Amino acid sequence: MFEAFTTYLQEKAGLDAEEIDAIRTVSIQKKLRRRQYILQEGDVCRYNCFVEKGCLRMYTVGEDGAEHMLRFAIENWWISDRESYNNASPSKCNIDALENCEVILIEKQDFTQLLETIPRFKHYIDGLLARSYDAFQNRIIGAISYTTEEKYHHFIKKFPDIFNRVPLHMIASYLGVTRETLSRVRSQSLQK
Repeated sequence: MFEAFTTYLQEKAGLDAEEIDAIRTVSIQKKLRRRQYILQEGDVCRYNCFVEKGCLRMYTVGEDGAEHMLRFAIENWWISDRESYNNASPSKCNIDALENCEVILIEKQDFTQLLETIPRFKHYIDGLLARSYDAFQNRIIGAISYTTEEKYHHFIKKFPDIFNRVPLHMIASYLGVTRETLSRVRSQSLQK
């Protein structure tokens, strides 16, 4: 189960076998069933999670019981609640599996140690966090300035693999629109 992660670390971060072995020794390999949580609201996020196989979602639940999608993560993506992870504070989010998944978990103290001892890994993770920040900023800009049609087309273009794996009501939640509105926009788009 560590093969996809090894390939990822070689290709994306340029790590050698010794560096990958150091990461392997602190990695926790876990299989998740569909709907199984790796983080629940109120718990402290202690892990960085790399998705080897499957699809996860991160969301909050409003007072009315409605789920609000914050992000999805598929193969070769990382996911965690950064606020809870960074501050050791109770999470406001849930992260669970939308499909059966295989993930690699690395505890915070071990991850910090890896960043201190493997400069190429630190360089790669720093760049990844910067790109993640950029993506969140662009998502906010889109949420406050794009039309529903623009949000829909942007999502399909940027995340075609996710669009085909996630239920429409979750995509609508991610985009901040109702399912009915998204269905209408989708129908109109298909007719063009």
